[in-house]
Amino acid sequence: MINKKMIKQTHSQGDASRGQKSEMKNSKSYKYERSNNNKIFPGNSLELPDDFSKVVVFIDNAYFLRLKKYFFKSGIKFSAKDFIENVAKRNNLFVEKIFLYDAPPFQNKQPTFEERKMKETYDKFVFRFREEGINVREGRTQRLRIGGSFIYKQKGVDMLLGIDAVGILNYFSDLKKVVLLTGDSDFVPVVEKLSEIGIKTILFTYFDRVRSSPFSRCNDLLKSCLRWIKLTKEDFLEVEK
Repeated sequence: MINKKMIKQTHSQGDASRGQKSEMKNSKSYKYERSNNNKIFPGNSLELPDDFSKVVVFIDNAYFLRLKKYFFKSGIKFSAKDFIENVAKRNNLFVEKIFLYDAPPFQNKQPTFEERKMKETYDKFVFRFREEGINVREGRTQRLRIGGSFIYKQKGVDMLLGIDAVGILNYFSDLKKVVLLTGDSDFVPVVEKLSEIGIKTILFTYFDRVRSSPFSRCNDLLKSCLRWIKLTKEDFLEVEK
């Protein structure tokens, strides 16, 4: 079950005669409580320009990582939060909250050295995401033996994203639009269900027409969304650390 987490709001008061210093003290500040639990947190209510839309963002992190590796074979350090907010702002969107969906790497009951290292690396990224205020939601990784080798598949990740998305009005009651970062056509039913409850979906995605590319154009997904925004290599470079 998804639990609510309330935002603590502080409001300091001072003597009006202190001028600008007093105004700064009287301003409202908002702070998210950080948690390692998989919980949804309500967003802030802010004054926005008329041409900006408030959105909640859902990230398919397996797709996001695949796109990053496609653009940068040797890797790149960047802020996921800055990446999302930068692309959103350019398209007149204000990000209320970011949810990211992934699964920790498979671990044996007695993990091997390689499994422990993979888990340590994963945990570092999750910690960094949560430090940025991103709500990380996790499924699990399943190991399957095919012939003489193993394959690994994420389980429950897409379902978790879909459940959170269609229930988002329970936590952001005035929401009219969401952003979905993915290229997976399996999310078309989620987009259609969101439309039924009055929420339009904006797609952050990438595709090309290069032969054998892992990023082929998914017309069903593109058509199901209100509009789509094609991500670029420059979007990563603009928030490189």
